Amino acid sequence: MRRRAAEVTSEAALRGARASAALDGANWPLEEVRRRSDFGRDAEARTVGGALRLNAEVGQLLGTWRHSPLQVLARLHLLAVGEGEAADGADAEGGGLDGVGTGGRVDASVVGRPRRADEPAEVLFRHQVAATEKAETEFSALEGTPGLSLPPAPSAAEVSARLDTLAQLLASRGGTKHPNERTAPALVVAAVVHGELLALRPFTSANGLVARAATRIVLIAEGLDPKAICPMEVGLAELGTEAYAAALSGYASGTRAGMAAWISHCAQALRLGVRESTAVCEAMQRGMA
Repeated sequence: MRRRAAEVTSEAALRGARASAALDGANWPLEEVRRRSDFGRDAEARTVGGALRLNAEVGQLLGTWRHSPLQVLARLHLLAVGEGEAADGADAEGGGLDGVGTGGRVDASVVGRPRRADEPAEVLFRHQVAATEKAETEFSALEGTPGLSLPPAPSAAEVSARLDTLAQLLASRGGTKHPNERTAPALVVAAVVHGELLALRPFTSANGLVARAATRIVLIAEGLDPKAICPMEVGLAELGTEAYAAALSGYASGTRAGMAAWISHCAQALRLGVRESTAVCEAMQRGMA
């Protein structure tokens, strides 16, 4: 399959985008995603289009990510929303919450930057995706853990401070001699980036799409999935939003057990992504993909 590695990468990106969009409420069949070319007609179509744009461009952002991750996050949000999909201030009036105007369009003034003090974040997990795989993480063991439920989005000031800390951590890993390269495995780094972006909800909208795209970049940059052939998003969708939210609540709690549950959930999602990639390769060998 080495001769067809680019095809596997492309198919993995497509399937990952479909799954990420499903987790944000646009649960389209894979063949519908392949068939469609117009992704600006309605809110679901824009979500799918944003997920496709993100996964198409992540490979081009690796160099910038290694020294300026915050710049990449801003670009990811712009891709998620779409340069042509953001409404100007007048068009967005009446949208009210989360900087989203009528028809689900996002106010252009909030695109590509962290939200400000007077700007709320879009609610996570507004759309339920039923699990098709049983989560291995025992969330019952976390019951009674203080702060287990997902807390409200932090203040803009806290978001700014924590994003700066995250950026410093990621930039420091760009050096080949940094001790974190030995003490923090790639999966843990990816899980922390994923969890931190979801917990912070730094933008007014599309935080789920952005967090999953950033996780994909980390997996590539850290060498765990250098060819981008393992769509972790597929695994997250197969495990369902209920388990996703429970695991994220564990991360947000800041406890050892909660962090372990979150990392375990991410690891299982990645394994399911590997399974999906294997299925793609097998289909190609049979001439079906």
